[in-house]
Amino acid sequence: NSRTIFDFESIKKLLASPKFSFCFDGLHGVAGAYAKRMFVDELGASESSLLNCVPKEDFGGGHPDPNLTYAKELVERMGLGKSSSNVEPPEFGAAADGDADRNMVLGKRFFVTPSDSVAIIAANAVQSIPYFASGLKGVARSMPTSAALDVVAKNLNLKFFEVPTGWKFFGNLMDAGMCSVCGEESFGTGSDHIREKDGIWAVLAWLSIIAYKNKDNLGGDKLVSVEDIVLQHWATYGRHYYTRYDYENVDAEAAKELMANLVKMQSALSDVNKLIKEIQPDVAEVVSADEFEYKDPVDGSVSKHQGIRYLFGDGSRLVFRLSGTGSVGATIRIYIEQYEKDSSKTGRESSDALSPLVDVALKLSKIKEYTG
Repeated sequence: NSRTIFDFESIKKLLASPKFSFCFDGLHGVAGAYAKRMFVDELGASESSLLNCVPKEDFGGGHPDPNLTYAKELVERMGLGKSSSNVEPPEFGAAADGDADRNMVLGKRFFVTPSDSVAIIAANAVQSIPYFASGLKGVARSMPTSAALDVVAKNLNLKFFEVPTGWKFFGNLMDAGMCSVCGEESFGTGSDHIREKDGIWAVLAWLSIIAYKNKDNLGGDKLVSVEDIVLQHWATYGRHYYTRYDYENVDAEAAKELMANLVKMQSALSDVNKLIKEIQPDVAEVVSADEFEYKDPVDGSVSKHQGIRYLFGDGSRLVFRLSGTGSVGATIRIYIEQYEKDSSKTGRESSDALSPLVDVALKLSKIKEYTG
């Protein structure tokens, strides 16, 4: 029961504050029915805060994916679109996908990456969400998700797990009482109240955190915003600048060769570092590299070949994953993550901060030579 997980009274107070405005986009998926009942009937948000909340079999002709590309209307309303409107965006916006398990969280003119979202929920859960009041049993993320959660776990002394992509690995940990909060970069966040990612839960978790941060401030001039909460988090834990490059329909043989070459290079890191110095002299050194494999602490199963990792001395990472090597062509995904501890540098444009590491990733992997 969500009433026993969250403090509905404090969320109601937040939603009733004239300073706070809220927008939820159901993308014409199943979340719409829950959103009306939960946010409007139960928590007192106005009907006008709901967008596309009538479930439709064809999702209203749209693509029910809660990201910056497909949740266009929400992105516009939150002030992140191409067109500049004079209407002041809401303080908080969120979307869920067709079956309401994945989610996107936005502040006014501000996007929260899924990797940051799970780290921020974990960092604030115990204070803001009654269900976690007695502490977190542990936290977990999928391997390609940024290491923002790792830093929180380390600082708060929490059990931490890095698992292959796929929700079943989280399920095992949760069943065994080892994990309370988990998430992945592909817009999924969850907790052990159920064994699946839960988009509505993630929105309520964020509303709880905003309500907690503003509990003595609802009459004040300006609320602590989503952006404030994220900036405060970066100031405390550092920032993981993060991006993912997808190369789709790549020749399967060429893709396999590219991956094999990346594995082969791992046996001589001094050569790798020499190469990196030539590409971008100010990028940190690679201190370890491997092909990720996971031994499940619950059932003992081993998952091999889960992606190729290059880990840098400053906490940055490059990850390469290959999927679908069938006859039609493969997809190569490159995850690029630059860690910045210096709080005077956590406000840079993401693309600027990532640019040297992107350059290294593309040249190191020879993606152009292999795939065209």
